[in-house]
Amino acid sequence: MEQSIIKYIETSIRENWEELALTDFNGVSFQYRTIARKIAKLHIFYETAGVQKGDKIALCGRNSAQWAIAFLASLTYGAVPVPILHDFKPDTIHHLVNHSDAKLLFIDNSIWENLAPDTMNNLLGAIHISDYGLLFTRSENLKYARLHLNELFGKKYPERFTSDDVIYEDASPDSLAIINYTSGSTGFSKGVMIPYKAITSNITYAIEHLTFLKRGDGMVCMLPLAHMYGLVIEMIHPLVKGCHIYFLTKLPSPKVIMDAFAKVHPKLIVSVPLILEKIIKTKVFPLLDKPLMKIMMKVPGLDDKLLSKIKDKLQETFGGQLQEFIIGGAALNKEVETFLRKIKFPFTVGYGMTECAPLISYAPWNESRPGSCGQIVDRMVAKIDSNAPATNAGELLVKGDNVMIGYYKNPEATKASFTDDGWLRTGDLCTLDNDGFLFIRGRSKNMILGPSGQNIYPEEIEQQLNNMPYVSESLIIEENNRLVALIYPDIENGQKQGLSFIDLTQLMKDNITALNKELPSFSQIENVKVLQEEFEKTPKRSIKRYLYQH
Repeated sequence: MEQSIIKYIETSIRENWEELALTDFNGVSFQYRTIARKIAKLHIFYETAGVQKGDKIALCGRNSAQWAIAFLASLTYGAVPVPILHDFKPDTIHHLVNHSDAKLLFIDNSIWENLAPDTMNNLLGAIHISDYGLLFTRSENLKYARLHLNELFGKKYPERFTSDDVIYEDASPDSLAIINYTSGSTGFSKGVMIPYKAITSNITYAIEHLTFLKRGDGMVCMLPLAHMYGLVIEMIHPLVKGCHIYFLTKLPSPKVIMDAFAKVHPKLIVSVPLILEKIIKTKVFPLLDKPLMKIMMKVPGLDDKLLSKIKDKLQETFGGQLQEFIIGGAALNKEVETFLRKIKFPFTVGYGMTECAPLISYAPWNESRPGSCGQIVDRMVAKIDSNAPATNAGELLVKGDNVMIGYYKNPEATKASFTDDGWLRTGDLCTLDNDGFLFIRGRSKNMILGPSGQNIYPEEIEQQLNNMPYVSESLIIEENNRLVALIYPDIENGQKQGLSFIDLTQLMKDNITALNKELPSFSQIENVKVLQEEFEKTPKRSIKRYLYQH
């Protein structure tokens, strides 16, 4: 690796000084020179406030230019950013701020209003993301730093602030760069410790393999910046290339997303499968099902023309300049994938996990294979725990620069995630063909992908649900992109209390209503199925989850 992530950021800011860097869609824009100035001010703020290198700085807010600047300032200062999903409930945010030992918290005002500072004992202060104003502080130094920031900046740069002043101190490749939580609840919190070299390796790979994305190109950032996929591939990667990044600051509704594509004309779109599947299933497939269309599709030559028109229309939907649509987080629907391949639409499916910051495999769209999620990325090696890796699925094990250091303050979970000889257990069952293409055959982990790329861990919800009145056991599954609770109620105890099955069914619905008040918006349970027989179990008495998943 020629450069480090810190030097990539420094070089891009210096070389793209006058170019536009970050824009809140339909809102404020910042040039690279402006973000450099803001980063410099935040560095002075940290230093004056007594923030040390290695101190944790949490960020909790919707995607925005100011969020990105606060993140970049923390990383280039040598502090450890801790992104936290803004959808989390107050209790979860309190827990993650405390668990990470965060000294500072950048947060949206609307979220801060519902928090209790007294429960976050290590916190020196909370800073409003939109204008970096102080919301709360326990430190006189912090108060002084914020009050006198412009004066302190003027003293440090008495002439004027230029690109020559952008010099960020590099960090050891193996040292801790980011803590990213795979989960929110107390019992399941795993803070993935990501070293600088993992981010550098991911960014180097994106620079070397996504060569069609150039300086000045527009990029729409839709995925949550609190997750590694959105943070690294949609924000840091285009930034180090000198691109202009647009943040969808509101909940990305289909209309907002399409308006953004029409304005930005992105060459690269990074997304979860849902956006592409929805367009094909609701717009394209119904059109192809019309009787006249079916007849026309059977006429040689005419079918190709019609498919070509559909492809053009699809390209237009995504802004007209699309070079590649990368899908991550989950597999694409097979019927949709087959159709997109037929029209030669430039899509590809990649694969990764938080623990690899996030990339594990990728292939460009014109080299990808049906059902595959690409080839193992550079500076990584993989093997399948199977006697015949090409045909018999086994757990995918990986090693290399992208791999995490471990889980923060959780040596037991760290130990369980690695083999004795240092391979990271992905928890995914895969095959690897003779050409090095990876195929995911099943998940031994049960993570469900939320509508905007959020990670939903069913075990967390089940743990809460199982503690509710008259619930014996439960499973959370996904049906048609919705979360469904399967519940086996405590029938015996209910009967003792004179409750019928109908009574218990109503109680289960009431439980879900109560539980949804505690859950983030992206993991709301939308349906309940009450079972009359208990779940099928393994000899170890754990539920055979695969029998109930569709």
